[in-house]
Amino acid sequence: MEIIDSHAHLEFPQFDADREEMLARARAAGVTTILAIGSGTASDRLDAAIPFAEKYDWIYGTVGVHPHEAKLATEEWYAELARLAKHPRVIAWGEIGLDYYYDHSPRDVQQSVFRRQLQLAREAKLPIVIHCRDAWADCLKILHEDWRSSGLGGIFHCFTGTLAEARQGIEMGFRISFTCNITYPKMAPLREVAAELPLEQILTETDSPFLPPKELRGKRNEPANVVEVARMLANVRNLAPEEVARTTSDNFRRFFGLTQPPTHSANPM
Repeated sequence: MEIIDSHAHLEFPQFDADREEMLARARAAGVTTILAIGSGTASDRLDAAIPFAEKYDWIYGTVGVHPHEAKLATEEWYAELARLAKHPRVIAWGEIGLDYYYDHSPRDVQQSVFRRQLQLAREAKLPIVIHCRDAWADCLKILHEDWRSSGLGGIFHCFTGTLAEARQGIEMGFRISFTCNITYPKMAPLREVAAELPLEQILTETDSPFLPPKELRGKRNEPANVVEVARMLANVRNLAPEEVARTTSDNFRRFFGLTQPPTHSANPM
């Protein structure tokens, strides 16, 4: 099976002890590409995903400020993100959006920073990676107002919304990405959504080091586990896991204009 992990936080400290081994396990599991996510957790971490994209020809990167850190964003941050977005290995802006579950940043600040980053992503001509939790009405409203007309689309990462919300995203050019939480017993409604969506609009991810598959609850997640997402999607859609992995990988490459899988080199470029 060859598969793509469309969302992983490779720089997080959970991987400090065995990062190289973790990446090797991903390759051994059939992961051909990882999209390393920049979350803007600090002023000196805005480029956190880029070193991986520079070192490995099968890893790409993003830049952006997560809604949790929206209250930290400054004009200097925006200028640096705009500069980083020009890096040839950066293929998306994110993850960005709204999180009303934790409210680590005030909601009005989240919305303001979200809109500003949509403007910057539009100027950079990059698609976006959306984080949305308990905020779908506001998130979709802002996307309709500030993003839809760009024609650039993006990814609804770690999707946990309704079928109607997913369809609204698809109408705006988004792909719907599922992670290992689709394996959790309480996520039957999410599996129902995954069964109804066009397979050509679906992506797979892990959101590592978070949300491990149900058999590993309480442990760290890692990109190799993205195969469990394909297996669950295959189960709810009555397909072979290999078909799901192949189609979702093709979806990713087509969306980002990556016509061929990268080579299997792990050497610095």
